[in-house]
Amino acid sequence: MAASKSVRKLVSHVIVDLDGTLLNTDSIAIQIFKSLLEKLGKNWDSKSAHKIVGRTPLEAAAVVVEDYQIPYSAEEFLSMTTPLFADQWCNIRPLPGANRLIKHLRSNGVPLALASNSPKSNIETKISCHDGWKESFSVIVGGDEVEKGKPSPDIFLEAARRMNTEPSSCLVIEDSITGVTAGKEAGMEVIAVPSIPKQADKFDSASEVLNSLLDLEPEKWGLPPFEDRIEGTLPIEPWFIGGPVIKGFGRGSKVLGIPTANLSAESFSDILSEHTSGVYFGWAALSGRGIYKMVMSIGWNPYFDNTEKTIEPWLLHEFDEDFYGEELRLAIVGYIRPEANFPSLESLIARIHDDGRIAEKALDLPLYAAYRDSPYLTNPLPENNSQL
Repeated sequence: MAASKSVRKLVSHVIVDLDGTLLNTDSIAIQIFKSLLEKLGKNWDSKSAHKIVGRTPLEAAAVVVEDYQIPYSAEEFLSMTTPLFADQWCNIRPLPGANRLIKHLRSNGVPLALASNSPKSNIETKISCHDGWKESFSVIVGGDEVEKGKPSPDIFLEAARRMNTEPSSCLVIEDSITGVTAGKEAGMEVIAVPSIPKQADKFDSASEVLNSLLDLEPEKWGLPPFEDRIEGTLPIEPWFIGGPVIKGFGRGSKVLGIPTANLSAESFSDILSEHTSGVYFGWAALSGRGIYKMVMSIGWNPYFDNTEKTIEPWLLHEFDEDFYGEELRLAIVGYIRPEANFPSLESLIARIHDDGRIAEKALDLPLYAAYRDSPYLTNPLPENNSQL
């Protein structure tokens, strides 16, 4: 999804947004809305998750009120959720790449500011829950400290002023259109990392549009480069999922010639909201068969224009038969690249095979090979277990 302008200005300072950019506030919002709806006698539809991603709390509340025909105004419904959000602030997880970015900038002495429309007290409470975050920001500006919040440039101009630097020397990282507008109005370079799915085309005013913070290349802006990629891959904090193999869209074997072992996206909607779309790799344990190298895509498959986010692992092994319904466990240990569209089916197939070769080689490295013996993969399945 990465897109960029041809001309870039070199920068020396970085200003980042918080909710939706560094923190996965949407995941907590989904949990809170789901719980509150159940108390109101409504059944949460996992498809609603996509509608509220990237929206402000009031906008998300309005969507829920309309979709579920709740007899409250958006403001009233939001007021019901406010104390629930306050209780969950320390449970909000960093988005993929957030810890990596903060640690990298701090260790390289790059001045880093945090600028959010949230009240400053709320900001400080949220970041205090994450080790090393508060100390990493030389400046923190809340929406209650300026006359106008985003999309006004006030908050970013104030951050630059407090860092004793010119706006033109600052790089803003934002997830929303209002934040991008504010950064550009402030005369700054702006990287957009959209939190709303399939909306990259609406961020054309940004200096660069990325799929996630994992894809950021600081050296493009004159900042110190990351040095943690290995053999074309990025090590990530491992995560583990599993369940019965289901039938997908029928594209893997028939269209691509690449059979995938799909998992139910509906069963993992919460997990999918925590992880950015893209191509990952790791190990796959297939009940009663063995453990295999695996490469997988998470996302909307732009070439096919999926309407929902899917999980499509490709086990790098030749099987003689289908294994629908069999239990599959996955240990996802590394990231290869962002999700992308392709001009032709042939180019898509070629890239998938490239991803497979990259994963095949990388998984022989000790860093990744060690996870093959993970207890999650090697321990026997519990009896009568249909969902891990």
